[in-house]
Amino acid sequence: MKLINVKDPNELMNVVNKCKGKVELIGPDIRLNLKSKITQLVSLAELFSADVELGEFEIVAYDYDDVMLLIQFLVGRV
Repeated sequence: MKLINVKDPNELMNVVNKCKGKVELIGPDIRLNLKSKITQLVSLAELFSADVELGEFEIVAYDYDDVMLLIQFLVGRV
C-alpha cells in the first residue's frame, strides 16, 4: 500500500511494532525490514536529523491483521 506524507514516522513505527509479521518499506532501490529494531533506529535517526516529511513510499505487510492495523493508522483510528 502507498503511504503519502507521513507526518509522524515515530507513530508509524509504533504501529509497525504492533504487527505480528514482516513489514517492509519499499523504495526505488531499497527494501527495508521495518520490524528490525536496528533498521528502525537508523531510519528514524536519519529522518529526524534531516527534519523532513516523508514523501510517497510503499509499505508491504504480509499478514492480514497487520494490513488492517496499517489501514487503521492511515485513516487515523489507531
